[in-house]
Amino acid sequence: MNRKQFVKQAVLGTAGFFIAKDMFAGRQGTVYGHNDMRYRLNTQWGSLNPDITPVNDCHEMVQDSKGRILLLTNETKNNVIIYNTSGKLISTWGTEFPGAHGLTIQKTGKEDFLFITDTNRHQVYKTTIDGKILFTVDAPLEAGIYSRKEAFVPTETAVLDNGEFYIADGYGAQYILHYSATGKLIRYFGGRGEGEQYLDNAHGICIDRRKATPTLVITDRSRNAFKRFSLDGKLLEVIHLPGACVCRPVIKGDYLYAAVLRSPDLNTSGSGFVTILNKDFKVVSNLGGSAPVYENGKLKPLSQTEKIFTHPHDVCVDTEGSIYVAQWASGKVYPYKFTQV
Repeated sequence: MNRKQFVKQAVLGTAGFFIAKDMFAGRQGTVYGHNDMRYRLNTQWGSLNPDITPVNDCHEMVQDSKGRILLLTNETKNNVIIYNTSGKLISTWGTEFPGAHGLTIQKTGKEDFLFITDTNRHQVYKTTIDGKILFTVDAPLEAGIYSRKEAFVPTETAVLDNGEFYIADGYGAQYILHYSATGKLIRYFGGRGEGEQYLDNAHGICIDRRKATPTLVITDRSRNAFKRFSLDGKLLEVIHLPGACVCRPVIKGDYLYAAVLRSPDLNTSGSGFVTILNKDFKVVSNLGGSAPVYENGKLKPLSQTEKIFTHPHDVCVDTEGSIYVAQWASGKVYPYKFTQV
């Protein structure tokens, strides 16, 4: 082989390598996100036979101590669908939650428990991991802030290490209600109002344990913000997220993850994405959304740039750092999975 032939074959071989590499990448899914938080998408991860295991709205997801992924849907044939991390169906349970919305897991080190909110039944339930109801929280009419049970429309819960828990009344009167481990009301704060300490669509809540003193991170979705409160209800900080109607905050490691249901200036279907914030509450990546840009310390408005979601409603981040996304009112699609690259 002369030098000319050798060079030609070498070039063709190299080109073939890159073509094959690109084809392989395409089969695995497009990469989304920014900076060091970039992910490859798998839209078929959670797909099941809808005639056997249907979903309606896929509202929220958690990972239990066994590594299983639990999905909550308001389909009463199977309110809870349990997968392994490869997307294989393990089991299902639940037929009694027509308004199944919020799903929070309590890990005690010995046994896992679930907190489920039902917006149709105006109740919150603590259950075992396999669905046995341990107690039910009704509208706290005794507090004098609700005149009827229908005004209480709970969307989310968060649990402290001692078993005390918080309920976010995100579709109701906008209060955050703090309960003892046995379900007795301790205090409440928030509610509707014009000041920063008040809330409008308090859709989600979580415990932020990333610093020495735990705090609450609460969604103020209509105002495109998260708000940080002390555990006894004092406002500490407002994290403005212009262009992002955020759902519940989910903290894993140093990062906060959240589904963005839609952009406020795009009030039609299909403007959602997923956002990721660092421990300083700065946006570092958006999956399906615009690159985060700060000017003079302020975040410029975010928006959807790639139409991979309709209405993302929640995220679950597993022990490997993969992200699972559940969607509301999106054609009854099953959850997607993003694997970090």
